[in-house]
Amino acid sequence: MLVLGALWLSLGSTGLASDTLPLAANDSAAVVGAPTPATTTAALRRTPTPADSAQGRPKVIELSDWYYRRLTIHRWVAYGTLPVFGAQWAAGQRLYDDSREAPTWAKTTHRVGATLLAGGFTVNTVTGLWNLWDSRSVEQGRVLRTIHGLSILVADGMFTYAGAKLSDEAEQSSAKRREHRTIALSAMALTTVSGVAMKLWNK
Repeated sequence: MLVLGALWLSLGSTGLASDTLPLAANDSAAVVGAPTPATTTAALRRTPTPADSAQGRPKVIELSDWYYRRLTIHRWVAYGTLPVFGAQWAAGQRLYDDSREAPTWAKTTHRVGATLLAGGFTVNTVTGLWNLWDSRSVEQGRVLRTIHGLSILVADGMFTYAGAKLSDEAEQSSAKRREHRTIALSAMALTTVSGVAMKLWNK
C-alpha cells in the first residue's frame, strides 16, 4: 500500500506540473505588449535596411553658379519694369485722351518706355527660359515656374502685338486706340501677377 501511495503521489505531482506549464505559457503570452513569434517576425520585416534608406533619400540636384547669376539679372530687370509700367500708363492715358494733341512728354515717355519694355522682356525671356530648362529636374516649384514662364510668353506676345501692330493704327482710329490700351494694360497685369506669385511662393 505504501508503494502504491508513493506511486500515485508521484504520478499526481507529474500531472499537476504538466497541467500548470501550459497555463504559465498562456499567462506570459497574455501579458499586454509581450512579443510573440509572429509579431517579432513582422517587426523584423518592417525594419528599414540601409538599402531602403538610400532609396528613400531625396536626390540632391546642384544648379550652376550661372543659374543664380541669371536669376539675379532676371529679378532686377523684373523689378525695373514696375516703374516703367507706371510711366507707360500715365503717358498712355494722355495719348488715349488727346491722341495727336497729347503733350510732347507723353509721346516721348511712351516711346522710350516701349523701348525699355522691349529690351527688358527680351532679357527676361532669355534668362527665364534658360533657367527653366536648367531647373527641369528640380521638382519643387516646377509647376509654378512653368506657369510663370508660359504667362510671360503670353505677355510678350501681347506687348508685341500692341506695339508693332496697333501703335500706328491707334493714331488713326479710336477703336484701335482702345484695343491698344486694353491689350497693353492686360499684359502689364498678367506680368505683375505672375511676378508677385513667383516672389511669394517660389521658395
